[in-house]
Amino acid sequence: MAQSPPAEGYGRRVQSDVYRNGAIGRAPIIPVSPARLAAAATRKMSRRAAAYVVGSAGMETTARDNRVAFGRWKIVPRMLRDVATRDLSIELLGRRLPTPFLLSPIGVLELVHPLADVAVAQAARDLAVPMMVSNQASLPMERIATEIGDGQHWFQLYWSSNDDLVASLVSRAEAAGATAIVVTLDTHMLGWRPRDLDEAYLPFARGQGIAQYTSDPVFLDLVRKRAAAKSGGKRPAPTPAALATLASMSREYPGRLLDNLRSPLPRAAVETFLDVFSRSSLTWRDLAFLRDHTDLPIVLKGIQHPDDARSALDHGVDAVMVSNHGGRQIDGAIGALDALPAVTRAVDGRVPVLFDSGVRGGADAFKALALGASAVGVGRPWVYGLTLAGAQGAAAVMRNLVAELDLTMGLAGYTSVSEISSEALQAV
Repeated sequence: MAQSPPAEGYGRRVQSDVYRNGAIGRAPIIPVSPARLAAAATRKMSRRAAAYVVGSAGMETTARDNRVAFGRWKIVPRMLRDVATRDLSIELLGRRLPTPFLLSPIGVLELVHPLADVAVAQAARDLAVPMMVSNQASLPMERIATEIGDGQHWFQLYWSSNDDLVASLVSRAEAAGATAIVVTLDTHMLGWRPRDLDEAYLPFARGQGIAQYTSDPVFLDLVRKRAAAKSGGKRPAPTPAALATLASMSREYPGRLLDNLRSPLPRAAVETFLDVFSRSSLTWRDLAFLRDHTDLPIVLKGIQHPDDARSALDHGVDAVMVSNHGGRQIDGAIGALDALPAVTRAVDGRVPVLFDSGVRGGADAFKALALGASAVGVGRPWVYGLTLAGAQGAAAVMRNLVAELDLTMGLAGYTSVSEISSEALQAV
């Protein structure tokens, strides 16, 4: 497994290792082609898991436009430059990172691999790529942080309707060693996702992906109060589907399965989560509450309009992240890369501009960096790697992305990330 920071000639070495292993009959552990990787992973997933992971909002035009946006920019290679030594490292939020990549947050990873977030943490640790720990993780943030060890991780926050819960989650993230809080702004309600709706399937309603909540003292107090208030109430006659859901809730809730099957707490936990998950009344003024509760850098994820970027600066955030949630929230929204240049101009270098949505290869990362991104988040590709080969698969995906970026930089005539600018691109 590749170690970090990438040494000189990283891309060529990764490439050479693949060819040398092929000469003795060893194929890559996962497909290198992004299309083959996605197809292989989707075949391995359950129908419901594939709907949740692969699906996007509405007719999925935004997800497609994320990819189309990359096609509107072409790399213009420069020749006869000394590119024998290349430096992929960046400075971000006061820390030096060996590459400009980040692992964007994705929840409910138990749908695709039994080790879920632990396996991703292992990959992040081994490659020194910061992991944004999902608010909807399958395991508590403390367990994930233990696996990351000395590696860097950030905590993604979905702002709950209960401010005490928000404060508790942020406090726990600080105590677990998170180095930034990433507030996801674009999911204060779920987008219209036909693949999930056709399955009538929401993992959270079955107790999956809510481990950050069921490990939180504030949330558990809300659950106990809810269960007590509803004790003695009449329950509907059970159906096979309802019994399966109860079993799922009971497996996911802390404690012994048999005890949970008899307890009202697992059901109350799901009902409480569905009540407090999000807050659509959130405004710019509420950011002061978060700043009062943490000294960590605050990143706003989901920025797509330059005026919102300016407002973020006015409210003292430490970075913004251009993202449309991989096309999962609004059908027909602007492609994320199409939004990046205007946001970059609005920020004008005052804070880092991060980027995700639609990245599938190292050349995509090169284009995002050229258009002003300080770092590039990756989502679905490493989930596909996780699906196929656990921690090794997730690490292999990121290793391939880093290798391709390294080679793309060299072939285009650039020796460091800091050199890459819009002059490397041509609009078509």
